[in-house]
Amino acid sequence: MGLWTLLEGCLLLANSLAILNEDRFLAPRGWSFQEYSGVKRNSLKGQILGLIYATQYLRVLLILLNTLCIVVKVVSG
Repeated sequence: MGLWTLLEGCLLLANSLAILNEDRFLAPRGWSFQEYSGVKRNSLKGQILGLIYATQYLRVLLILLNTLCIVVKVVSG
């Protein structure tokens, strides 16, 4: 149960990063995609921005993983 809970937590974190709206949330704080091109990509801010945009790019994969997680929960109880 511990590994499954950890994987679910990682999936929830990826979901939370994928739904961040660039116009409403990221741009007012200086975390827009235009800022990403100017920031050093090895810095902490650059790494976090890269992670956010990677999760937003892979939304279809997240949908599939969420569906798989729901099916496993329904089947296993």
